Amino acid sequence: MEELATQSEVREKEKPKHSLQVLTPHEIVRELDKYIIGQDNAKRSVAIALRNRWRRQQVVGSMREEIMPNNIILIGPTGVGKTEIARRLAKLSGAPFIKVEATKYTEVGYVGRDVESMVRDLADIAVMMVRTEMLKVVEEKARDLADERIIDILVPQPPTQQPLNQMEQFEKMDIQKPFEILKMIEEGQKKEQPPTNGEADKREATANQRTRAKFRKKVKSGEMDDKEIEVEVSQMPPIASMQIMGPIGGGGMDEIAQNLQDAMSNIMPRKTKFRRVTIKEARAIFIQEESAKLIDQEALTKEAIDRAENNGIIFIDEIDKIAGKSKEGGPDVSREGVQRDLLPIVEGSSVGTRYGVVKSDHMLFIASGAFHVTKPSDLIPEMQGRFPIRVELESLTQDDFVKILTQPENALLKQYTAMLNSEGVEIEFTEGAIAAIARIAFEVNESVENIGARRLHTILTTLLEQILYDVPDLITEKHITITAETVDDKLEKIVRNRDLSRYIL
Repeated sequence: MEELATQSEVREKEKPKHSLQVLTPHEIVRELDKYIIGQDNAKRSVAIALRNRWRRQQVVGSMREEIMPNNIILIGPTGVGKTEIARRLAKLSGAPFIKVEATKYTEVGYVGRDVESMVRDLADIAVMMVRTEMLKVVEEKARDLADERIIDILVPQPPTQQPLNQMEQFEKMDIQKPFEILKMIEEGQKKEQPPTNGEADKREATANQRTRAKFRKKVKSGEMDDKEIEVEVSQMPPIASMQIMGPIGGGGMDEIAQNLQDAMSNIMPRKTKFRRVTIKEARAIFIQEESAKLIDQEALTKEAIDRAENNGIIFIDEIDKIAGKSKEGGPDVSREGVQRDLLPIVEGSSVGTRYGVVKSDHMLFIASGAFHVTKPSDLIPEMQGRFPIRVELESLTQDDFVKILTQPENALLKQYTAMLNSEGVEIEFTEGAIAAIARIAFEVNESVENIGARRLHTILTTLLEQILYDVPDLITEKHITITAETVDDKLEKIVRNRDLSRYIL
């Protein structure tokens, strides 16, 4: 009964609390400001959209199902923060998030991915998120069970004489005495077991428990982590590691192939083999096995589907590439055809996944595109109606580049400083150097091609290439200072030569 009670407690604890943080729109914008410079209008729009999702879940009654999310189109040149806004928003809320490229989908029946696969991929991500949370909940219990399995290997339980069951007694009785068998069945009597030395067994069991207690203390303290033991581990059947390919094209054939692979892996028996590993490695193996036993798969799937349906965010990038009509004759495989296939998913439909049916009615769709050649009005009218909020992101200025280099928590200069610190080298960028890097990035974007903040990556890579190559072999000094003169000497010639900067910067 004690074990059953323990298992029941684990079942209750393993249900994760909803990970969606309750943040006000102003708090969301403040969090986004830590990583993204400028683009205030875009931040406000996504903050309102995220808060509205929480507001809808607080509505009681049938009105909750009637409230649909306001999908967003982010319009702006590359490198201004469209993808980063959506990615940080999902991380901030703890919601299932997936980024897809609109250009990899084609009309059903042609070579390319089925648009429903984005919902199936989102369901996979939701399941992984919930499983990770459940593993953290049962980790302590799984560790205790793993330690007990290690102790069983080190100090096996003493063999005890169990009473013979009725069938074993029948096999031991004389077959020439059927009446004795019948009499035993009718009366429910059992043959007397040979007497055992109960006192000796009791002493042996007590000594065994003392020994197990000593080893349990050593195992839990990590004192024996380097000792080797022999453990039995299960191997995945060969079919589980094979990639089953379905017919090329849409129609959900990739899902059928995945379901076939899952079914075959469940049918094929798992083989086991003995491995010699350290106790530390054995604990990790046993924790993984015990955690899988403690997790309620049905509750996991239910929670994951609910989270994907009500909190999932699908970011569709390069949507401008499927806008407008195809200039060539023949089937419209990659433009309006994709929009027509994509429309039911955005409007709300039921998609079959390996975990069950997932509805996309209340998923938040954020689309983005540069719209250099086309414009949002080139989308089919039904698609435009499903993206009522349009936000235009501004091109980055020279001052924005200075802020991007220094203010965000993951600023590029901070990243390079951390990497060189691992070599014991401290690198310092003066204010003049930062201003020079920002000026060069802005000038190259204006004269060659505007790739936004991505230009800073190429400029810093070129600027620090020699230092990153010479540390630690040739550069022995522990402090390096980058000045404006250093930046000009390294990059000024490349900036002046437009043909050269087209290939290098």
